[in-house]
Amino acid sequence: MAGLRARTRDLRHRIEQTAAVVRDRLTAHTWSVVQATLAAVIAWTVAGGLVQDHSPFFAPIAAVIALNASGGERGSNALKLLTGVFIGIGAGELALAVDVGELVTMSAATLLAMLVAVAINAERIVIGQAAASAILTTIFIGDGSPGIDRLVDALIGAGVALVFSQLLFPARLVALLRRIEVDALGEMSGMLTGVAQALDEEGDVSSQQMVNRLGDLSRPMAELSRAREASMTTIRLSTIRWGDPQPVLDEDEIIERLILLGESCLFLCRSTAAMGAHERRELVPIVSGMADVLATLADDLSSREAREQAVEQALMIARMYGPGRPDDDQVTQATHLAVEMVATDIMLFAGIRFEEVEEVLQGDLEDPRIPPPPGVPWLPWLRWHPRLGPVRDRFARWGPGPRRPGGPRRFGRWRPGPPG
Repeated sequence: MAGLRARTRDLRHRIEQTAAVVRDRLTAHTWSVVQATLAAVIAWTVAGGLVQDHSPFFAPIAAVIALNASGGERGSNALKLLTGVFIGIGAGELALAVDVGELVTMSAATLLAMLVAVAINAERIVIGQAAASAILTTIFIGDGSPGIDRLVDALIGAGVALVFSQLLFPARLVALLRRIEVDALGEMSGMLTGVAQALDEEGDVSSQQMVNRLGDLSRPMAELSRAREASMTTIRLSTIRWGDPQPVLDEDEIIERLILLGESCLFLCRSTAAMGAHERRELVPIVSGMADVLATLADDLSSREAREQAVEQALMIARMYGPGRPDDDQVTQATHLAVEMVATDIMLFAGIRFEEVEEVLQGDLEDPRIPPPPGVPWLPWLRWHPRLGPVRDRFARWGPGPRRPGGPRRFGRWRPGPPG
């Protein structure tokens, strides 16, 4: 009976975990699915009204596929899709002109469309869309639609997608980047927590355990790098460039600091694993404390209070561990340095100025200024007129916080000197 109850509890726990994951997915993607559905309906309606006596299936297909991308890539996705549609329809119409049987016609159109897309060095999405358009063109022979009607349908669908992605619901890059930052902070916190648990166990920390812990951080770090590149591409290719790109540039600088923080966490994990068993157990509260700091940031990244609390906790942990002694061995010195590096990068990530970090670490500056996180503009492409200040402020309140004035500060990477 006890075993049955245990299995029941385990099953219920798994069901709850799965339900939570599904709920999070739906919460994250429902709005984008609604947008794509609405765009498909509008594209079908517009295309059916402009071109009579045909089934405008290309229009909703183009609209949905163009919007089926992350927020910052939907505009370029629409243009790529349009390229593939043009190639596919052209290849399909050319194959239909030869008319050597349905199967041969479809095969020839598909082959020609994909070869043309490959010849122009198109991306995979363009090659796939070219093939799909060629297949649809040759299959729906009896709908009476000439090639020009299909091209018009594709233009309408892509046009609706561009209106949705660039004007009505533009990519809120700051919000997208901040979600990626939260994920990365959560992974860093989880890695440090796992390392602290491994340090607390009896015996040595195996190399495989450490490799697994460090490997867990590779995905979020790669996501951060890709997010920086994608944000700059989106600014160049979207309507955001007509407005104020400064909030995105500010967030790009924050991601740069977060990447450096991840490197410091890796250094801390590697140095602690190389220490003796007794020293490792002494480091358990240090590593787990830094994990709690990162979890505090991830829980409420858009709050200045959370950043202030994280800085205070990181400083307390760094001072509790101390600067080390001159006669410490190299591994111990490296560990002291790693703790200071993590605390330093947490302060920089929280927004403390580079010039003030060393003073804070040494205790010369007791109350460093932590600016509020930049806000998230609701319409990034819109450049506000000064008279619209109250309206702008009202929109800004919908975001995570007020925008920090001033441009980004570029600085080199500072590292504290060796202990002692």
